[in-house]
Amino acid sequence: MSDDSNSNPLSGYDSSQIELMDELCMLVDSDDNIIGSASKVDCHLGEGMRHRAFSVLIFDEKNRLLVQKRAKEKITFPNVWANTCCSHPLDIAGENDDPIEGVINATIRKLEQELGIPTKESSSWEYNHLGKFEYSCRWDSEWIEHEIDHVLIVNANTNPTPNPNEISDVMWLEQPELEDMMAGVGNWEHELVAPWFKIIWQHFIAPYYPNMKLLSQSRHNEIINYGRLNIMDGENDAGQNLLNALSNHRDIVENEIMNSLGKIEQTRLHGAMTHLFTGGGKRLRAILPRLVGEAAGNAHNGHYTLGACIEIIHNFTLVHDDIMDQDPIRRGLPAVHIAYDDPTAINAGDAMLAVGFEILADCEHISSHHLRHLVQSIGEMVRRVAEGQQEDFEFENRDSVTEEEYISMIAGKTSAMFETCAKTGAILAGANEEIVQNMAEWGLNLGLCFQLMDDLIDLTGDTGTIGKPAGSDIIQGKRTLVAIHALKNSEKLSTFNKIYGTGKSSPEELERAVSELQDNGSIQYALDRALLYHKQAHQMLDTLPESPAVNVLRELTDFQLIRIN
Repeated sequence: MSDDSNSNPLSGYDSSQIELMDELCMLVDSDDNIIGSASKVDCHLGEGMRHRAFSVLIFDEKNRLLVQKRAKEKITFPNVWANTCCSHPLDIAGENDDPIEGVINATIRKLEQELGIPTKESSSWEYNHLGKFEYSCRWDSEWIEHEIDHVLIVNANTNPTPNPNEISDVMWLEQPELEDMMAGVGNWEHELVAPWFKIIWQHFIAPYYPNMKLLSQSRHNEIINYGRLNIMDGENDAGQNLLNALSNHRDIVENEIMNSLGKIEQTRLHGAMTHLFTGGGKRLRAILPRLVGEAAGNAHNGHYTLGACIEIIHNFTLVHDDIMDQDPIRRGLPAVHIAYDDPTAINAGDAMLAVGFEILADCEHISSHHLRHLVQSIGEMVRRVAEGQQEDFEFENRDSVTEEEYISMIAGKTSAMFETCAKTGAILAGANEEIVQNMAEWGLNLGLCFQLMDDLIDLTGDTGTIGKPAGSDIIQGKRTLVAIHALKNSEKLSTFNKIYGTGKSSPEELERAVSELQDNGSIQYALDRALLYHKQAHQMLDTLPESPAVNVLRELTDFQLIRIN
């Protein structure tokens, strides 16, 4: 740029790109309601202005995805690889009324402008609107994106002729190459991939692809807020700050946990108590009190002991849970009752509960004043988990379970753990009562989202990924929200009805049952509820002053949708 760039931020850029910056984008509020319009330059300069955008992904008959490399002439994110086409609906007729119709019309306009795909061709395609998300990402000190991005997919065979002023390269990529692209390995090691494209891949595409039927039918009704991303510092992966935080704290809490379990001298009992910890994991619950303490402004070593206490008690509940459900696998390992035996597993769980409270009482970084509140909160957590587990067990023998009963059950069995991590982390940081309660509410909603996503992952994952038999909830007759919704319309679900609660099924039957649940809207119903809790969790974080530590909690909230174990 020339020396007069301070007075004219567009000075020195390509003339065709400068002309496009006069176009009027639509300004929107956090719910994607139009609140005005502004030039493209005003929307992207300085701190930017939240505006509506779209991203379309074209898949061909071989399920290959068309990707593009943005031209070096682009003012924002030049030379960055992105999805097929990404731009903005404008404040013009046909694009500024109905949101979905508007982004489709804008897509048709931009496909011709950028990729040379004739309007006559693209207007005949069927566009599937998968959902929308909010993010911001700074390109440099001057330019920024802040969008609510609508995601569209289309199946079409086409021969693009890119406009070199907009696009420098295009490729049709199959699944392995797309996965390499997102991981930044192989041919993509030295390439930049657009942060919005990575979010689309992780949240909207990867859970279903390459099953195009499931992908085309998927819907995300809530706006997902991913906060601010940073591409220039190499932190362009959504959630990278969270992953860094987990990595920074993991070894400390891991040592705290193993040293604590070292109190047990009986060899076989010690082996059973440490068995699950050998299966890896990010120790999310163990680190969560520390992350909350940092967000509340006063983290210290006591948070590590608190986290170790909760993690050990959490694993106590898993050991007993696997015995009651007779689950053979946990975290990719034989469950404790399988690796040892039922009596040893029960005894190991009891000892883990005792050790958890013992290390909390012995910690020199926790005052007697805080200890009382922590013991009370953790004791309440154990009671709620036990009640939730008992309800879950009894649900299997009941003729019907309501949605309200299921949500109440997981609020105890799963959410109580997250709620307690957040609440006690804030208490130990010396936060005021309002912050303590807000963080407890955040943890509750986080846990509800986590469990609903866990239920969905059971249906769509594989044994190696989820650490237990895929589809086990169906064949065990678990009353998940998906199942509760499905059972209301059971006459349409012949295969699901055949295998539900039978304890066995063929892979083919299980695949058909999952397809029926998708067609019936049961999977989407549970996903929508998960997204509701995700939104409510973010609202609680909005009550805290913005900080890097709060951004980590935001990333954790978002990552429940793609799962961090």
